Order: sequence, then structure tokens, then C-alpha cells
Amino acid sequence: MKDLSIKNLAIEESMTLAITAKAKQLKDSGVNIVSFGAGEPDFNTPKNIRDFAIARIEKGGNGYTEASGLLDLKKAVCQKLYTDNGLSYSPKQIVVSSGAKHSLFNALQTICNPGDEVIIPSPYWVSYYELTKMADAVPVLVEAEASNSFKVTVAQLESAVTDKTKGLLINSPNNPTGAVYTEEELREIGAFATKHDLYIISDEIYEKLVYGEKHISIASLSQDLYDRTIVVNGLSKAYAMTGWRIGYTASSVTIANVMANIQSHATSNPNTIAQYAGIEALNGDQSTIEEMRKAFELRKDYMVKAISEIPNVSCVEPKGAFYVMVNISHYKGKMVDDVMIKDSLDFAAVLIEKANIAVIPGIAFGVDDYIRLSYATSMENIVEGLGRLKAFCEKY
Repeated sequence: MKDLSIKNLAIEESMTLAITAKAKQLKDSGVNIVSFGAGEPDFNTPKNIRDFAIARIEKGGNGYTEASGLLDLKKAVCQKLYTDNGLSYSPKQIVVSSGAKHSLFNALQTICNPGDEVIIPSPYWVSYYELTKMADAVPVLVEAEASNSFKVTVAQLESAVTDKTKGLLINSPNNPTGAVYTEEELREIGAFATKHDLYIISDEIYEKLVYGEKHISIASLSQDLYDRTIVVNGLSKAYAMTGWRIGYTASSVTIANVMANIQSHATSNPNTIAQYAGIEALNGDQSTIEEMRKAFELRKDYMVKAISEIPNVSCVEPKGAFYVMVNISHYKGKMVDDVMIKDSLDFAAVLIEKANIAVIPGIAFGVDDYIRLSYATSMENIVEGLGRLKAFCEKY
């Protein structure tokens, strides 16, 4: 047999999905695992959305749509972007895809040529790195410091830019750190992108989940930034619709047309029923969003306080999303019984074995001194899991 694709053989499995699957296997075998790995809300999709989808199924007429999405859904997206973000788009600038991850794939495939570089602030969501490689581009990591709330500075970005740099990927609120960029910080980053004529991919999937901060879309700050930015968003986090797989982009017509063409051959349209559900999500009752946000904020507050009382670990309080990055550098180079902790992978493996806690090692996000804990789980699980973590840290 001839060799398989060298490029795609180099793509690594998503560590978050792998660990979540391992935790599920242990649970299914009877082990009492508390999992902090979830990247999805633990709430059901709001009832009005579920009911709307069921009614649509019964009505029929649920065949193919335009590859880039239903016109009515695009109109709903345009209205949302105008109302929430002060951004004015027409439906022809919107491409609806099978989740925000798919939208990111389309965006990177559209702007990148072989050898182009894309600057990615680190810690970063696991798929950014691999999606960039899949577009034949080179991911260039810029490590944000905990002392700056895990936000990169323009000075750091300037040190990373080259004549091959094509774009910059910004994620605010951030997964995994919960960092939220201020308007002033985004203006400075925008000026940097303008100076070097870079595309900006702005992943705003967690925009509804902010605590004590205000979400700003970088595309809203000037006409130039509007023109060079591909806004990425979706329904997964705000509406607890992860499995429905509806994401979208807003960009220039030229970029949108290329993304739509890519999608037309790769997948055709996103799930039709999910698109109709998306119309109801965006146009219907929005009260459940705030109910979920408040629940996440209570969990976040508890988790940050509880971690501050655990010896040998620490965290920076997140301002958005539903994750906390916990510094475990104290344990690197130390023995836990007969296991040497060399990195965050070792620490995560020891935790699942000795404390029955599933966490995501920081190396998955480009930082090895941390583990990521999700508070998209019940308060009961959070209390139990952090109690186990405290007992572990007190013992070792």
C-alpha cells in the first residue's frame, strides 16, 4: 500500500476529547470519577428551542438548504451581531457552518497559503494549532503571562511578526484561561494588525459568558478592523447547543464567498433541523442565557476561592468562559508515590488514578505548568472534586 498523507498523519488527536472519553470509560466501568474536562454547558438546550425543532421535524420540508445556510438564519445572525455587537452585516456576509470549529477551519483554509504564519496567543484552544497546520500554514505561539491575566501584549506580538505572517487569531473570552480583552487592549492589537496588514480571526464563542467585564468585538472598533476581521461565533455555549453543531462567520463578501465554496464541496449545508432551531435560539426568549451565566458565575466564584485554600496550587481568576487554569508547577520534578511528575500529562494521569479526578493537562493548550478545570458541571461535582484535589495536595 502507498503512504498516507504526510500532512494529515501529523495531526494529533484532541487531548480534551481523549481525556473526556477516558473519564467516561472509567465511569462506565464503575469508578466514581469527577470530571472537570467538559467543554460544554451541563444544561439542557432551552425548551423553546427544543419544541421549535420538534415542530419543524413534524412539519417536513427539511431537505438540503443553501450550502452556506438558511437565509432566515443568516438574517437572525445579522440582527444579533447588530444588536449585541454594533456590527452591520448583510446575509451574503454570513456563512453558517457545522459548529464554530468548522467555521474556524473554513476561515483558515480561506486566508492561508503554504508557508504563511498565523500568530496564536498561548494558552490557546487545542484545535487552533492543528487547524492552522491543516491549512498548510505555520502556527506561531506567543505565550501570555499569568501576571498579565493571560493576555498578550503588542510588544510580544511585534516580536513574533515576520514577513510571512498572514493573520492573528484572537479568542476573547478565552478558552482555557477565561481572559477577556478590554476595548483599549483590542484597539492596540487592532493597530498592530493594521500596521502589518494582517487578517484577524476573532473567536467570540464565549461572548455571553463574562463576569464583571464587557465583551467587545474587535471588528466593531473601526472600518479597517471590520474589513480585515473574520468574526467566528455560534450557538454551542450560549444556548447549550453543543451537539446541534451550528456556528457562523461574519466577514467581507469576498472572504464569505470563498468559505461558502469550500463548505459546499466539503460538507454542503449544516444540519437543516439545527439551523431552524438556531433561528428560534437567536430570535426567541433570551432569558435562559442570563440564568446559565449566573449559575456559571456562582460556580466560578466558589472554585477560585476553594483553589486559593489548597496548598501548592494557585489560579488566576477567569473573567469569562467556564474554565480555570490551575498552576501545578510545584509538583513538576517531584515524586508522587512511585511516579515522577515530569509534566502536566503526568500530573493529570496521577490525579485520575489516585484522586479519581479527570482534568485536562495544560500542555494541550501550550502551557505545561497548568491543568484546566471546567466549571461546566454541577456545584455538587465541583465541591466533591475540589475536596479530592485538596486531599491529594495535602497528602503529597
